[in-house]
Amino acid sequence: MNRSDILAQADELITETRAAQHGDAAKQFHKIADRWANILGVDVSAEEVILMLIDLKIVRTIHAPRRADNWRDIIGYAALGAEIAKATDE
Repeated sequence: MNRSDILAQADELITETRAAQHGDAAKQFHKIADRWANILGVDVSAEEVILMLIDLKIVRTIHAPRRADNWRDIIGYAALGAEIAKATDE
């Protein structure tokens, strides 16, 4: 598997597979941010949720660096984070 294949798989996951399973990503990350803010008692943004999920995947990748799923998920979260951050700036 080469980098183009991995990027294509990440794209398919975030635009089709997971979107169909979980709904609109931006709405979901904002909902998660609201829930985490209530639990933690501090403001949490959707972008911070995504950074924390990337961090989770990094820890898992340290344990299993050859597991392609972790790398794909990091790519997917980063793409969604960039999209949500850009929308927030507009």
